[in-house]
Amino acid sequence: MDRFYRGVRAVARFWLWFFFKSVDVRHPDRVPHDGPVLLCINHPNNFIDSLVVGAAVPRKVHYLATAALFRNALVARFLHAAGAIPVWRKQDDPDKMDRNTDTFAACAAAFERGALIAIYPEGTTHAEARVQRIKTGAARIALAWEAVHPRTLTMLPVGLTFEARKSFRARVLVSFGAALPLHAYADAYREDPVKAVDALTRHLQGAMEAEVVNVERIDDARLLQSIEALYRDVLAREVMEARGLGPRDVDLVRLSRSIVDAIAWFKSREPERVEAIWQRIRTYRALLAQYHLRDDTVRGRLERLPTRQRLVYSWDAVVGFPVFVYGALVNLLPYLLPRWLARHIARKETDYATVRLLAGIVAVPVFYGLETWLVFRAAGGLMAALFAISLPVSGLLAYRYVAGAGRFRSRLRFALLAATHEAAARRLVVERQAIVGELERAKSEWLAATKGSSF
Repeated sequence: MDRFYRGVRAVARFWLWFFFKSVDVRHPDRVPHDGPVLLCINHPNNFIDSLVVGAAVPRKVHYLATAALFRNALVARFLHAAGAIPVWRKQDDPDKMDRNTDTFAACAAAFERGALIAIYPEGTTHAEARVQRIKTGAARIALAWEAVHPRTLTMLPVGLTFEARKSFRARVLVSFGAALPLHAYADAYREDPVKAVDALTRHLQGAMEAEVVNVERIDDARLLQSIEALYRDVLAREVMEARGLGPRDVDLVRLSRSIVDAIAWFKSREPERVEAIWQRIRTYRALLAQYHLRDDTVRGRLERLPTRQRLVYSWDAVVGFPVFVYGALVNLLPYLLPRWLARHIARKETDYATVRLLAGIVAVPVFYGLETWLVFRAAGGLMAALFAISLPVSGLLAYRYVAGAGRFRSRLRFALLAATHEAAARRLVVERQAIVGELERAKSEWLAATKGSSF
């Protein structure tokens, strides 16, 4: 890494730590420490995808970026300094596609230096829970190099999975897949380049899909999300108990992929059963919306916390209230302004988090600096330093307190519902028990029929 890129990466890693609860990296050892590498990444979250991958890879990443970003002179200077390589897309510059010969030449020159290049083969960002049909550019770049420099390029599929694309303090998973066998396509490429490129592109498509939760149909994606909300914690708990794992050691993406496989298996054999479960889940969710309740509140009614834990939560609520008030007062504007801008500026769902993060990168230092300056003028340097340290800490604590307060409000609503409409409260509990029971039976049948497929 050069000094400029190292500085940009350090700033990006800090803001990712601030914005996300965690960035988990799976199989980082698959990325070679040196030599030419081509990373092929899915593209669910716009500019943030590049920040996440760059933070996960301890090498300089040369991204292939749409040439439209280089039209602004200031942005172009930054991208060139960061090592980005422009690529012309048909939807942006249909009359300049011939200039992609320069892109291929730039990639070859980078590989000659032993560089690492990252490409988004889907060609655009999207909010769907699947890898869209990828373009052939990655395969063309890889095989053009492989034909001249055999067995020197490492081509890796990379999967990005965001727990909640638009949420603050969510989790992100970066999964590096196994290297693709480029040498297996080299002879075919020399005989028929088009056919070999198509074959490698299909291979890459499957390899990228294997690194994420890939759902082909929108209705299946909605069913998956609903089952995850109701049942994935149950599966995770079973895995932890069976294997002696901690919460962070459970592969949630693997669990989700198992649910996708089970949905497909049952839809091919008992579609009416899948539809019945889906209808029951929708009915339950409609009841939650009707009474302004959350599912974890109903689940909490079924899984009563030990008295000791409830006392701890109550104590935290009382003691944490002054910290919440302080954190909310000094962090309210730098928190709300980026959120407001994201809602009004983002044109697509995939732009929301990027706008919010970039706005936060500007708003937080500006507001923190102004507040610290005011404290310095009023109370001196020591108090200003202590105040500056307290700002991010109190902000995160206040955010956690708000989340806990939301759960507490939902529990109060449920208690009020149980007191005034006991039958409605009982129906919610019974509906959830029935759904989870049906999912348990389906899981047992699927595991038995697939010879104990592991989740």
